[in-house]
Amino acid sequence: MNGGDEVGASSDLPPPLDWRFSQVFGERSAGEEVQEVDIISAIEFDKSGDHLATGDRGGRVVLFERTDSKDTSGARRDLEETDYPLRHPEFRYKTEFQSHEPEFDYLKSLEIEEKINKIRWSQTANGALFLLSTNDKTIKFWKVQDKKIKKICDINTDSSRPLANGSVATSSNSNTNGGSPDKFINSFSNDYSFPPGGIPSLKLPAVTTSYETSPVARCRRVYTHAHDYHINSISNNSDGETFISADDLRINLWNLEISNQSFNIVDVKPANMEDLTEVITSAEFHPTHCNTLAYSSSKGSIRLIDLRQSALCDSHSKLFEDTETPTSRSFFTEIIASISDIKFAKGGRYILSRDYMTLKLWDINMDSGPVSTFQVHEHLRPKLCDLYENDSIFDKFECCLSGDGLRVATGSYSNLFRVFGVSRGSTETTTLEASKNPMRRQVTTPARPSRPSLSSITRAVRRGAESSGVDGNGNSIDHTSKLLHLAWHPTENSIACAAANSLYMYYA
Repeated sequence: MNGGDEVGASSDLPPPLDWRFSQVFGERSAGEEVQEVDIISAIEFDKSGDHLATGDRGGRVVLFERTDSKDTSGARRDLEETDYPLRHPEFRYKTEFQSHEPEFDYLKSLEIEEKINKIRWSQTANGALFLLSTNDKTIKFWKVQDKKIKKICDINTDSSRPLANGSVATSSNSNTNGGSPDKFINSFSNDYSFPPGGIPSLKLPAVTTSYETSPVARCRRVYTHAHDYHINSISNNSDGETFISADDLRINLWNLEISNQSFNIVDVKPANMEDLTEVITSAEFHPTHCNTLAYSSSKGSIRLIDLRQSALCDSHSKLFEDTETPTSRSFFTEIIASISDIKFAKGGRYILSRDYMTLKLWDINMDSGPVSTFQVHEHLRPKLCDLYENDSIFDKFECCLSGDGLRVATGSYSNLFRVFGVSRGSTETTTLEASKNPMRRQVTTPARPSRPSLSSITRAVRRGAESSGVDGNGNSIDHTSKLLHLAWHPTENSIACAAANSLYMYYA
C-alpha cells in the first residue's frame, strides 16, 4: 500500500487486527452522572501522531502528548528484529484551555453555544503547536508553546531575625534612627538618605527563570462574522496558509494571517429559500492538492471542486452519488442518505463518507458509484420510525481511515465502533465497545460479502449484524449511548474514540 492510494488493490489480504485496550482518560465510575459540558464533541490527531486534541461541549480544548519511546528508528528496528513486543502508543495529559465561551447574538436574538464543533491541527513552527477550533459561529487560531516558569526569589525577609506580628521591623531596625518606629518612618519623609552600602536587612525581590516549562495557550486570531448558519466543518489547506470553513449553505476560504476577510467560494443558497432542496453537511481539502476540495450534501452526494476554475465554484468538477435505487423508497430515504462526514485517504485518491446507515468508499477517478459499501446500521431499518420520533435518526457519526488505507472505522450506538477491511476480498469486520474490555460485545460470526451482480461487479457490500434492535450477540441497543467521534492515528493502528466524557484509546 502507498499511503492509502491503492485501497482494495492488493491480492495478499492483511490478517485481521487484534484490538486491545490502551488507555482511558476521564473514566466515570458506575452510576456517576455525566455533566453536559464535559461530553466530548471533537477529536483530532496531529499530522505526526504525537499530539491529540479533544474539544467538549463546555468550550474547552484538552491536549494530550505522546510519552512512549519514539526517539530513533534504529532502536525500533532492533526491537523488531529481536521479536520483542513494541510498546503501544501512550499519551498523557498536556494542558487544557477555554477556547470558546457562550455568547448571545443580539441582532438575531440567538444564543451561541460554546460547544466545540471541530478541531484541526495546523503546521508546527519553532517548537510551538498551532490548531484551529470552532463553535457554531466563531473560529479561533491557537498557539500552544512551552514557556519556562519564572519564579520570585530573594523576598524581603530575613529568616535569622524574629518577626513581630508579621512586621519586618525589629528592635534593632526601629532603633536605626535612634527612636521608635514612628520616628523611623518619619525620617523617610524628611529627606532621609540611605547609609553607604544600603540597609543590609532590605532585599529587593528578583525574578528568575527556572529550567521547568509549562505549556501556555494563546489565541492568535479570531475569525468571525462570516457565517449566517452553524459551522459544521473546518479544514486546513496543504499550502499551510489557508483554510476553509463550511456551514449549511456556504463555504468560505480564509488566510490564516487575515482574520477580518474571507472569500466565499461555494454558495448553494437559492434566491427563494422555499426552493432549497439540500444543504452542505461536511467539507474537506485534498491532503496534497491545494486547489482541490470536496464537500458533501444532505442528499447523499459528494462534489469535487477545483479552485482554479473560477472564483465562485458554483459548478463542480466531479459529482459522486450512489445511483443504485433503493429497493423501497420511504419517508426516511432522504434522511438516512444525508452524509454526516467525509474524509480523504492519506494519498488523496479515495474519499470515505458516512451516512446514517452505511460507510462508503469512493475513488475520485471513478464517479459511477462507490467502490465499497459497508453496512453499519442495517439492523436498525425496521426501527426508523422510532429513531425519527426520538431524533436519533439525525445523529451525525464521524468516520476515519487508517494511515495505510487498509481499514476504515466509524461509530455506532451502545458505545460501539466498527472497523472494516477495505482490501479487495477482505471480510474483516470487527465490532468493539468503548470500554476496558473492547471485545466484550464482539460479533462472533464473520461478515460475508454480498454475491456480486451485473450492476455491481466493481463494488463490494459488507454487512454487520442485521438483527432488529440488537447487536451481534443479541444485546439490546442503547440509543442514548452513541459513539459519534473517533480518530485514527496517522501512522499506526491506534484509535481514539469518545464515549460521553471519556476518551478511550485502543491499539492493534
